[in-house]
Amino acid sequence: MGKRRKVLHTAHTAHTAQKSGAGSQKPQKGTQAKSQKQKQKKPQTQHDEPTIPFAPEDKILLIGDGDLSFAASLVEHHYCADVTATVLEKSFDELVEKYPHVPENIAKIEAEGSKVLYNVDATKMAPFADKKGKDGTGVMDRIIFNFPHVGGKSTDVNRQVRYNQELLVEFFKRAMPSLAPGGSIIVTLFEGEPYTLWNIRDLARHSGLQVERSFKFQASAYPGYHHARTLGVVKSKSGDVGGGWKGEDRAARSYVFVRKDDEARPAPRSSKKRSRDDDSSDDE
Repeated sequence: MGKRRKVLHTAHTAHTAQKSGAGSQKPQKGTQAKSQKQKQKKPQTQHDEPTIPFAPEDKILLIGDGDLSFAASLVEHHYCADVTATVLEKSFDELVEKYPHVPENIAKIEAEGSKVLYNVDATKMAPFADKKGKDGTGVMDRIIFNFPHVGGKSTDVNRQVRYNQELLVEFFKRAMPSLAPGGSIIVTLFEGEPYTLWNIRDLARHSGLQVERSFKFQASAYPGYHHARTLGVVKSKSGDVGGGWKGEDRAARSYVFVRKDDEARPAPRSSKKRSRDDDSSDDE
């Protein structure tokens, strides 16, 4: 009888140990796994949320806006009330010849009181200021230049890089007098080479600017927007528009620049938590 009690006591002790030892570790492991899963899911949601670097009430200047589909999207879908969209083409006719669908975008822009300006060269443009001369103050809250490119000037990669660097340096020089106090210049480039060879951060620093942040550009955040190539509408061998190349499907990054020792006024919708695609460092 005493032996049976001893066996029972031993079994009971082992059972108690299982409940307080190994058994209590399993839920912890499960909880950790669940916690890790939640951590993994959270950035994914942030990753999908686009960053919009302007507010509807901002005074916005668009440089080299191609077929004006970006400007049309800002007006029609983001309710921007004061957009000045500029193109390099000298006239409406020249622009239509390059992008036959452009009249529809122009109609959307002008219907809401915004405007389109022709023959505006990013490297030679006059200041958009409250008055002429040195005493003038820039009036543009956001100056946006999406996918700047000089076109196929050379087949030599190094020369092409240099030409595009010169374009950006001159653009920064011309854009700064148009920038309102607390305003920002936003430039979007494709990721990867040869665009990384342009060293846009260094070019901006030497121009008196600093990187306030950078973020992944998501074309899907701008309904109706299509990447317009410098040489105009491209057709495939069968005559279809597009030629199988869609810039809006390529990875791209937007860089937000402010004057040195200046701070950009935050757009209301950019007050969300930064995603892992956002970079606020100017150390690179």
